[in-house]
Amino acid sequence: MGSLSLETDTVRRLRDGMAQGVLSFPLTSFHEDGSLDPDGFRAHVAAQMATAPGAVFPACGTGEFFSLDEAEYRQVVTVAVEEAGGRMPVVAGVGYGWAQAARFARIAEEAGADALLVLPHYLVAAPQDGLVAQLEQLAARTRLPLIAYQRGQVAFTAGSLKRIARIPNVIGLKDGHSDLDRLQRLTLAAPEGFLFFNGAATAEIQARAYAAVGVPAYSSAVHAFAPEIANAFFAALQGGDHGTVDKLLRDFYVPLVELRDRVPGYAVSLVKAAARLRGRPVGPVRAPLTDPSAGDLADLRTLLAAGLDLVGAAL
Repeated sequence: MGSLSLETDTVRRLRDGMAQGVLSFPLTSFHEDGSLDPDGFRAHVAAQMATAPGAVFPACGTGEFFSLDEAEYRQVVTVAVEEAGGRMPVVAGVGYGWAQAARFARIAEEAGADALLVLPHYLVAAPQDGLVAQLEQLAARTRLPLIAYQRGQVAFTAGSLKRIARIPNVIGLKDGHSDLDRLQRLTLAAPEGFLFFNGAATAEIQARAYAAVGVPAYSSAVHAFAPEIANAFFAALQGGDHGTVDKLLRDFYVPLVELRDRVPGYAVSLVKAAARLRGRPVGPVRAPLTDPSAGDLADLRTLLAAGLDLVGAAL
């Protein structure tokens, strides 16, 4: 029996949301001393919800899952579920080996999450049989639907994709490799209705290329600090307005990627810094990430103001 032989309400809601808007990956708010700031996180998530994303993914890579203990994780997922209020699916991140991932999965289930994004396991490379077994072990320990995330040391073959799609509660795949040859093979190997979305860093850069191989849905880190830009890009892409798409890519997204690539970890640190520039109560990153230098922050401010001006918004 395939994973989607009986389509669930969660799958339908995710599919509908993925077609209607970008996927939101909120930042986790910390105080200046590094402690969790639940009130700041609640305000940030509420602001994200107000811009109507397709779904919300708390405690994932952008949300610094790797820096949260289990008590903090419970607070983060609970707040996201409360703020979503059933208006959109909440997909919580889980990770590490399957035993630890199962502990986080239980917490997410108790907190009311709709599904789980299974982040790449920790440190070691693994053969295809092990990648499949990781999902099998986790699936056996949670009732929640699972979305696999291939990135870093996790990369599924078409044969393994067929195997994980037969696990009863595996419903989709997030791709962060941007290997379009491999991704096309995976989409062709998947059963009808299996969910795919573009999870590349600054996914808008490759959104058209992903759509060409059948993966139009994508996550947007920019949505965490400039939903005006993220939503304008999504609308232009959906509407075939390639002039606007090209302008936003050329004048905002490509310079953002160039700035992001200056320092390891800026894929999260710059997003948080940009959110702070707009008055969002997200606080600093936790080590081993570092906040941007003064010079990089000044460049970010200039770029952000220019990007917002492109869509008729202000810093």
